Amino acid sequence: MTETLKAVYVNGSLTPSPGESHTDLLIEASARILREQGVEVEVVRAVDHAIAPGVQPDMTEHGAAEDAWPAIWERVLAADILVLATPIWLGDASSTTRRVVERLYAESGELNEHGQSIYYGKVGGCLVGGNEDGMKHVAREVLYALQHLGCTIPPQADAGWVGEAGPGPSYGDELDDGSHAGADNDFTQRNITIMTWNLLHLARMLRGGIPTEGNDRNAWERGERFGFQNPEYR
Repeated sequence: MTETLKAVYVNGSLTPSPGESHTDLLIEASARILREQGVEVEVVRAVDHAIAPGVQPDMTEHGAAEDAWPAIWERVLAADILVLATPIWLGDASSTTRRVVERLYAESGELNEHGQSIYYGKVGGCLVGGNEDGMKHVAREVLYALQHLGCTIPPQADAGWVGEAGPGPSYGDELDDGSHAGADNDFTQRNITIMTWNLLHLARMLRGGIPTEGNDRNAWERGERFGFQNPEYR
């Protein structure tokens, strides 16, 4: 029997629970599709946890009084799909999201049993919300970070809602006519759906992992160069 796929969404909202999070509404629109396909979904609101700043796996070993990251990392490590969801502030991802990216980077030196980055085999995506411009900029930054760490990014792996430029309703806000901002927006609905299904398709394809030829760091340390040649040093 095929093992159940697992997905972790990390909500970079600046609002602690139980406060309402527009980013949570975007997450739920995507997560619902995965749950209906049998994926085990977990949502982590990062601001609820004492994630210490830094780029080490456990910052209590480097002077921090407390650090919730090691426990969160275990949940990320077990996931096949990792989605970073963030609001936009001043045209960029939230400070909470940036801290999560830095802590993900703290684990980038870890290798799997094949000598590959510990992130190999994980599929990454990005959700962005707000009521100001910058969705593509934020997605570019987040998805670059995820692929640099070793996650595989499927086509069209970002989606979100920014409404009209300038101050205005955020995703899910109730409007004067009783409707909710973004709920009937075809562009947002379509892109969330495409992103989610592409995450699922690629995660299923990668269940066997990525071939090790050319990316085994342990083999590189032993002197294997996988065909690389530097003409200046022949």
